[in-house]
Amino acid sequence: MKLRKVSAAAATALVLALTATACGGDNGDGDDTGSGSGGGDKIKIGIKYDQPGLGLKKPDGSFSGFDVDVATYVAKELGYEPNQIEFVETKSADRENALARGDVKFIAATYSINDERAKKVDFAGPYLLAHQDLLVKADSDITESTDLNGKNLCSVTGSTSAQNVKDDFAPKANLKENSGYSECIAALQSGAVDALTTDDSILAGFAAQEQYKGQFKLAGLKLSNENYGIGVKKGDTATVDKINAALEKMVSDKAWDKAVTDNFGPANYKNEPAPKIGNIVK
Repeated sequence: MKLRKVSAAAATALVLALTATACGGDNGDGDDTGSGSGGGDKIKIGIKYDQPGLGLKKPDGSFSGFDVDVATYVAKELGYEPNQIEFVETKSADRENALARGDVKFIAATYSINDERAKKVDFAGPYLLAHQDLLVKADSDITESTDLNGKNLCSVTGSTSAQNVKDDFAPKANLKENSGYSECIAALQSGAVDALTTDDSILAGFAAQEQYKGQFKLAGLKLSNENYGIGVKKGDTATVDKINAALEKMVSDKAWDKAVTDNFGPANYKNEPAPKIGNIVK
């Protein structure tokens, strides 16, 4: 009887061990490429919700934009189909915290690589070289930043872009700040301002919207270099390496070029060639 009891206990222990191992396998997969919460069936990716052409949540709940296309391609290379992606709104001020908390696996959200940010997160890429520029009306005669002296310049409250123009290029420009780029676009459309400034990729995204086609143009001034990278939790070098491999493949199979054309083409965006991984243009 004693022998039979021991055998039954051993069998029970074996079943429990196998169950625990199976559960542990799922968690291990999730830690590799899933969200910070551990499940391997979904991946959480941080994007912007309010930037047409880059990261936009549409009224029907779907998402569009260059960052969305890049993130979707990368996720597929990591083993996730589009229906396994959960896009999470990640505002600029919360990007580093979102990665540190494990809210998302990675962030593709016009995330410019700089030394200060690189102290807090790791970056894959860059995957796009953008520049600060001006958006003006299609018939505007503004072709240089100095042409803004005495003109009305719009940007978003707290943005460094407009202040850069005022400090370094056109000190006599009249700076008008709004809470969002949509308000600046409306002001430019009505003639209340003469130009809007931020990254050329963001400007091209707005100009490419159906309701604005043909109304605006980019001045093409290249006032700064903005190397967009994919942010990853500090120390997660394995994910950085996988994302870099995915980005290289996206360029080589021309999916990168298609994403640029699809999202920025209507604005005649003169994009830079796809940057080489690790090549940060100062």
